[in-house]
Amino acid sequence: MFTPQGPTLRELAVQALSSIEHGYDLLAPKFDRTPFRTPAPLLEAVVRALRPFGPFGAGLDICCGTGAGVGALRRLCRDRVTGVDFSTGMLAGATSAFPRAADAPAVSWVRADARALPFRAAFDLAVSFGAFGHFLPGERPLVFAQAYASLRPGGRFVFPVPAPPRVGSALYWALWGFDAVMRLRNLLWHPRFVMYYRTFRLPDVLAELRDAGFTAELLPLTDLGRLPDGGPRCVLVVAHRG
Repeated sequence: MFTPQGPTLRELAVQALSSIEHGYDLLAPKFDRTPFRTPAPLLEAVVRALRPFGPFGAGLDICCGTGAGVGALRRLCRDRVTGVDFSTGMLAGATSAFPRAADAPAVSWVRADARALPFRAAFDLAVSFGAFGHFLPGERPLVFAQAYASLRPGGRFVFPVPAPPRVGSALYWALWGFDAVMRLRNLLWHPRFVMYYRTFRLPDVLAELRDAGFTAELLPLTDLGRLPDGGPRCVLVVAHRG
């Protein structure tokens, strides 16, 4: 799963025993050499799905990490792009990865918590990739409300959601086991490190988006393949601010 240039087992263990913020500060220099970085095929599929709705003006990547989503937004937005994260280490890595370019919209970086974003009606498109596991289910409505407040009327909040693994499959048990270990770790060790894979259920998420004021639709990302029953392996949630 990891390249020789990626984090060592010891480094991962230290990260896992840290807080979320400090853990990602530690992991940031090698994050792009781990399987945790949003894969390029997923970013490409999202860009292709959103192009018919654009071009957009200003774009926001919520929990941007080292900036994978910012790279996608630069291809969709014409004015400016902002990445927001609460890890200074991740933002430092993102800043070095995206130097100013004359043929691309300007990029800025903001350190902030997704539960308290410092923006009001400033963006036309907001995205997030792979970050929702860091929020407990009770915190998601606040994150969605912050995304809503950050968008201009008519703006879109967009994120991919993979199909859940088949019950009893190897992936099902791997994710179940990871969440169980994480819950045990957080019972026995502080500060806690929140990262759960099985708490982000699409029906709950859609209901929470509606409660935040969004109107949501699902776009199948068929470029990423289909399940044996013909359904998409991944869908794109497109939540519209009225």
